[in-house]
Amino acid sequence: MAPLSLFSVFVTFLLSLTPALSTNSEGNALHALRRRLSDPTNVLQSWDPTLVNPCTWFHVTCDSNNHVIRLDLGNSNVSGALGPELGELKHLQYLELYRNEIGGKIPEELGSLKNLVSMDLYENKFEGEIPKSIAKLKSLRFLRLNNNKLAGSIPRELTSLSNLKVFDVSNNNLCGTIPVDGPFATFPMESFENNRLSGPELQGLVPYDFGC
Repeated sequence: MAPLSLFSVFVTFLLSLTPALSTNSEGNALHALRRRLSDPTNVLQSWDPTLVNPCTWFHVTCDSNNHVIRLDLGNSNVSGALGPELGELKHLQYLELYRNEIGGKIPEELGSLKNLVSMDLYENKFEGEIPKSIAKLKSLRFLRLNNNKLAGSIPRELTSLSNLKVFDVSNNNLCGTIPVDGPFATFPMESFENNRLSGPELQGLVPYDFGC
């Protein structure tokens, strides 16, 4: 019985570590983000990688299981770029990075954030194409990418996001046609303004169908 008891204790010990290990990976992901960002006003000063988990950091919200569910860095005067590490925040529901100076491409790894409800990246300097991987975010309700430097076409895969209520890509460098399937049938034309886009409601307002 003694070996069995020792084994049970060992298993219990490992199970007790699981939440901490998971949260620590989220902390590592956020600390990697901090290293990528320039923070002249020290809004990320509390992001101390030596802590057990990031739930005590400012601008980070966790659930009762110490999983990161919200990242609020909107209007924080940070610049730099995002990296693939953000894909490790598996429980994230709200990604709020609006009104900063963040540039580079939007990481494909954001498509791993299956619990994401809102992604607000508007008024930054993001460039490149809108990742098709965003179509994997079946819980997504709000996607605001307006006022950036995004190019290419709007991925047709996004029409599968049946829960999407708000979609804004105005004031970018997008081209091609506006999707009309799924939730895109309900989005106002203001969501697509100041791009090289065309669609049924825009006929007569553009000289021809812009290709990419």
